[in-house]
Amino acid sequence: MTAPRATVLLLNYNTGGRVGAAIAGALAQTVPCRIVVSDDASPDDSWASIQHALDTDHGPHQVRAVRNPGNLGLGAHLSLRMGEVDTDVVVQMAGDDVSYPQRVERLLAAFDADPRVMVAGSGYDKVDDDGNDLGPGRARVPDDFDIRHFARAGRFTTLLGASMAWRREVFDRIGPLHARVEDNALTMRGALLGRGVQLPDRLLRYTVGAGNLSSWVFAKGDGSQKAFQRRYRRLLRMYRDVADDLDGAIARVVEEGAAIDPAHLRAARQVARMYRLEADQREAILERPRHEWIAPLWQGLVRPGLRRKSAERAVKLLLPRKWFGGK
Repeated sequence: MTAPRATVLLLNYNTGGRVGAAIAGALAQTVPCRIVVSDDASPDDSWASIQHALDTDHGPHQVRAVRNPGNLGLGAHLSLRMGEVDTDVVVQMAGDDVSYPQRVERLLAAFDADPRVMVAGSGYDKVDDDGNDLGPGRARVPDDFDIRHFARAGRFTTLLGASMAWRREVFDRIGPLHARVEDNALTMRGALLGRGVQLPDRLLRYTVGAGNLSSWVFAKGDGSQKAFQRRYRRLLRMYRDVADDLDGAIARVVEEGAAIDPAHLRAARQVARMYRLEADQREAILERPRHEWIAPLWQGLVRPGLRRKSAERAVKLLLPRKWFGGK
């Protein structure tokens, strides 16, 4: 039997019966994989569903199921399981998404094509909680990018976490995630250490629903002031987490004395500052008197990647605070 070259980390939390379809997608992969189904102490019947779904022929795959004794949250859960990985490539799957059979094979081919590729994602088909088709999806990042793209673009859009795969190196060299949410942090790590790619293929069915992590973070369907404030607080925490993780990655790379393009390091430091400044601006709008908005807004206006967004926020100085969720 061919030894697996990739580990599938199927991380589950509170998806109930839907995790069975996710496991079926993992078992349907066209290349042998190490499959780890890990439940983060779900309070629902996920664990029973996992055991039932795995009570079948595993084909060429090596399969293990594990349940955390307590809930860790996505970032810590992922970091814990990464400490047990011994393959070069890791493919992430979520308990409410379904990977198509060729997904791991296509992602492995992307890593094989260029040793500089550290992180990869793909297109996807969007569905709602009831499985209704919502059309194709794709992250707003180029097909091929490095950390300089994010410094130039000034956007915080990265590869979709549910579509991502990465080389184990992004953990071995940098350590556990400092972030609660993985997609931004891992995209930045990969873009710092080498390159990232986004395949045009749609390689999974991605659930866009109320229980989805990005829906919880962004929660744009609720326009109330309380929802606005919750969203801003979640996002500013997330952006600070990403800044902390990227600053830590930069420090590790410098400490190890790795040969890395100085332009990459400059761009990485700029991106970390952008994330931190974005958090500062959101915190100012939520918590501080208006005259204290000026310093973070000015810093954004003089930074190429944040000029447009900072200018839009500067307009809010002229608007009643209640219009955008403030006190």
